[in-house]
This record gives sequence, structure tokens and C-alpha cells, in this order.
Amino acid sequence: MKGPLFYSKILLFGEYGIIKDSRGLSIPYNFFKGALKSGKNLSETSKKSNASLKAFSEYLNGIQEENPKLVSFDLESLQRDIADGMYFDSSIPQGYGVGSSGALVAAIYDKYATDKITVLENLTREKLLKLKAIFGKMESFFHGKSSGLDPLNSYLSLPILINSKDNIESTSIPSQNPEGKGAVFLLDSGSIGETAPMVQIFMEQMKEKGFRNMIKHQFVKHTDACVEDFISGNVKSLFGNLKQLSNIVLDNFKPMIPVEFHKLWKKGIETNDYYLKLCGSGGGGYILGFTQDMDKAKKALKGYNLEVVYNF
Repeated sequence: MKGPLFYSKILLFGEYGIIKDSRGLSIPYNFFKGALKSGKNLSETSKKSNASLKAFSEYLNGIQEENPKLVSFDLESLQRDIADGMYFDSSIPQGYGVGSSGALVAAIYDKYATDKITVLENLTREKLLKLKAIFGKMESFFHGKSSGLDPLNSYLSLPILINSKDNIESTSIPSQNPEGKGAVFLLDSGSIGETAPMVQIFMEQMKEKGFRNMIKHQFVKHTDACVEDFISGNVKSLFGNLKQLSNIVLDNFKPMIPVEFHKLWKKGIETNDYYLKLCGSGGGGYILGFTQDMDKAKKALKGYNLEVVYNF
């Protein structure tokens, strides 16, 4: 048995802001992917995945009992397949902010949800919000609390524009320019980040009036502008807003940036060779980078592992 492939995602803009109703833009990233598979002689990793699926299936049973109108699963088939050695075979790194649990949630929903909303039907806003709600409940098993956006992105394999909590739509983004010098890239921090503790820090900070004002008047403002610029292909304005956003994050989200990257972050803002921002909740994993000249960024970040995601 081998299920269809589900891809990782990158939240280009909106980390933390979407909790407070900023806009956001999430895109599928086909470099990493995962699929449900079955086998007999499982490796240690596959055994762990199989055990995690067993606990997940019990959790899904609870969701179904609590919310019978929201979602139901063919749990008999799921439990039988798990007993037969099913696991999630994935190249998506965990704790890197690229949606490893999202792809797994999408795969389970796709295979075992009864009366599922399919990718082929007319995806109205209502259907997208219902899917997001289902996925949020499902993915909470892994993160404690989930917006449901990562699995939604993985399930649809389309860019998703978040206008607000109750207003999301699939969108198109300008086609890549393979010859372009500008790029969005991933910078490997070399360590794993955990979502729950980072979100906890953010929620604590939100209790302070000064921090709340900064989020509302600076962070959300520049995040929204970046989303608008990216979708409309306004590269010049985008990099102006990115510089501001990178600065705001460095000043106000230090706990989410691994300490050894503080200087590198500042260097990008000072030289304009690249601008860094959080990829997901931060704390480790990948850091997102934007540059108008990839060759310059590579020189400035020599010795670091960079992966190009999108070319301008």
C-alpha cells in the first residue's frame, strides 16, 4: 500500500500575526513530501510513526464523538491498517516550520474521512473554513493548538491567502522567474524548534500593552503590506516592507530567533544583501530569507545551508 503524496508548506508571511488577524500567505513546497505506506519489517523510525498513528487514531475517535457534525472517519479501516504496519513515510523535517504534521493530517483525512470535501469540487469560502476547522482539531493532537492552515495547504497543494481568521481563499502568485536574481530561500538553523513553547512566549508577551501596540501598528501593518506586494508582484515595495518587518522581528521576537543568528540577522538589514524572517514559530528549524541578489546572499551567508524556494 502507498498513498498519494502530500507536500510541505511555507508560510511566507503571517507567522504570529495571523493569530491576531493579520493577513498571511502560505505556499506548498514540493521539495519535501510524505505518504502513508505499509510494511512488515519496519525500521525504528517507521515503528515510531506507526505507534504515533495508533495514538492519533484514538484521538480522532474522541474528535468524532465530540463533533459528529464536523467530521467522521472510517476508524475501523484506519485501525486495521495501523495494525497491519501502516506508517507515514516522510522527507519533511520535524520541528523545522515546514508542516510535517500538516502533511500527515492531510493524508489521514484524505484516506479515512467519510463524506470528505475533495480538492476537485468548487471550494467555496464556507468549505475552506470547514476544512480549516477540521484540520485545526486534528492537528491539535501534535501542537496543543492549531490553526489548521498547514494541513489545508498540504491537502489542497495551492497557495492560500489568509485575509482574516474567517476569510481565507486559494490564490495565485506571480510565476517564478527561473532567470531571476532575486529569491526566497530557507536557511537551516541546524536545530529543531518546538511550536508550543514559542506560541506560549508570544501569548505571554501579548499581555503587555506595548507589545500589543507594536503588533497592531507595526508588525501587522508590514506583514499585510508584504502579502499585498508579493501577490501583486511589486518587488521594489516588497523589499522595503521586508526590511521593516525583519527589523521589527529582530527587536521584538528575540526569543524566537536562535541566539547565534542575531548578528547574522542584523548584518542582513545593515548591508541589504538579504533580509531574514521567521519561518513558522521559530526557535530553530528553518529561517526564511529574501534577497534581490542570490549570489550576494550566498557570499554573505557562506558556510550556511541555503535552499532556494522561489525566484523573482
